Amino acid sequence: MIGRRVEVRLAKRGDEADVGTLIAGFRDFMREAEPSDGRIAQVVEELIDDDDTEFLLAGDPPVGVAQLRFRRSVWTGSDDAWLEDVFVREQARGEGAGRALVQGCIERARARGCKRIQLDTVDRNTEALTLYESLGFSADGPSYWEGGRRICLTLGL
Repeated sequence: MIGRRVEVRLAKRGDEADVGTLIAGFRDFMREAEPSDGRIAQVVEELIDDDDTEFLLAGDPPVGVAQLRFRRSVWTGSDDAWLEDVFVREQARGEGAGRALVQGCIERARARGCKRIQLDTVDRNTEALTLYESLGFSADGPSYWEGGRRICLTLGL
């Protein structure tokens, strides 16, 4: 893919295996044991037709995936987009697939009328942070509390 534009497309019915395999690759990259391949396949099967979820695939055959989720916000009066996952196979990294996926997600969110798109990552993932910041994402973006830094908190249930 070096020197060529990486094509990104919206996953559709029939792409479940590619989406599931790439999500499982992300799980393995994160050194997680769960969810199982079977559980990933089941959830992808459920979400592929969900109006509030989109999977984007990069490359042909696919070498990367992004999961984009939408939810209505009282603060913006429109949908917000949550960039839940971005993963590119190791052998394809550095060739533009990650950038193309994130740009594709931004375009999809704009087309849907979203006023913002959000994501989270870990501070040690410097490659991802560099990519996200180069596309305009910031932890120091607009805040309702003067001088406050946005943080993402999680509670496992």
